[in-house]
Amino acid sequence: MGWRRRYEHRTARLKRKRIGLESAKPRHSGNSRVLERVRTVIRTVFVHRLGAVVLLVALGIAVVSSAAQAEKVPPKELLQYIHDAKKRGATDARIKRDAVAHGWAAPLVDEAIAYSKATKASQPAAPASGEAASPAARPMAPAGGSPVVPLPVQPSVTPGASLSEAAVPREIPAANRGVPDDNQIGAGDNLQISVWKEPDVSVPSVVVRPDGMITVPLIREVEVAGMTPRQAEKVIADGLRKFIIDPNVTVIVTASTSKKIYVIGAVKTEGPLQYTYRMTVMQALSEAGGLAEYAKRKKIYIIRNESGKDYRLDFNYDEVVKGERMEQNIQLLPGDTLVIPQ
Repeated sequence: MGWRRRYEHRTARLKRKRIGLESAKPRHSGNSRVLERVRTVIRTVFVHRLGAVVLLVALGIAVVSSAAQAEKVPPKELLQYIHDAKKRGATDARIKRDAVAHGWAAPLVDEAIAYSKATKASQPAAPASGEAASPAARPMAPAGGSPVVPLPVQPSVTPGASLSEAAVPREIPAANRGVPDDNQIGAGDNLQISVWKEPDVSVPSVVVRPDGMITVPLIREVEVAGMTPRQAEKVIADGLRKFIIDPNVTVIVTASTSKKIYVIGAVKTEGPLQYTYRMTVMQALSEAGGLAEYAKRKKIYIIRNESGKDYRLDFNYDEVVKGERMEQNIQLLPGDTLVIPQ
C-alpha cells in the first residue's frame, strides 16, 4: 500500500501545481488582442470615413453656393433687351411693362434692371474721343415669348461681358422720310417701311391702294392715306407692339404719285403735272413748258376746291415777273387747276 500512497500524493501535488500555474495566467489573452486590434481598425476606419464625409459635405456646399450665385444672374436675352431699350431712351417703367407683356416675370425683370444698373456702375468710364470703342451686341428673343426687335446694326451680348463691351452705343441715324414731315400720303404713293432689326417685318416697297390701305406683315391691313409719314409710323408701331417689343418704325415715301395739279390753256404742255411739295404757280408754269405766245398773261387764275366749294385765285404773270405783288405767286395744293386763258 505504500506505493499507492506515494502515487496519490505525487498525483495530487502535480495537480495542485498545474492548477496554480493556470490561475497565474491571464484569462482570454488571445481574445483580448483580437478585440484590441478590431477596436483599432474601427477607430481608423471611422476617422478616415468621417474625414471623407466632411470633405464631401464641404464640396457640396461649395457647388450649391456657386449654383445659387449663377442663378442670380438674369437671362442674357432679358439683359440685352434692357440694354437696348435704355440706349433708345426708354424708362425703367416702360421697359418693365413691355417685358412683362411679352412673358417675363415681373420680379425677374426688376432683378435684371437692378443687375443692369449695378453692372453699368461697375464699368469703366466710356473712352474719350479718339479712343476706339468696343463693339456693341445683338439681343435675342425671350424663351417662349415674342421675338425681339432687330433693325439696323446692334451686335450680340453675353451676360457678363455684353454690357461692358457696349460701353459706347451706336446712335440710330435720323430718319429720312423722302418728303417733308407734314406731307400727306396718298393713293398711288410708293412707300418703304423699315422696322429696326426686323427684316421679316420690314417692307422694301409697297404702293398705297386706291382705298388708302397697305399690307404690313403681322398686322395685315393698315390705312395710311391722308397721314404724314410720322403718323403712319406711329400707327404701324402700335400695331406691331402686340408682337414685337418697342418696335422702331420708319416710313419713307420713295415715290409720290398721288398728288397732281392740272394745267389748262395756253401753255406748251397741257395736262396733269406731278405735284411737288410747296410748288408755286411760276414753278408749275415752268413744268408745263412756259406760256404760249397768245396767252393772256394778266388773266391767269387758279381754281381751288375747299370743303366742296370752288374758289378762284387770280394771277398776273407780268406783275410777278417784274417782281411786283409777289404774294400772287402762291403755293399750289394737290388738286389745284391752273387756267391760262388765250
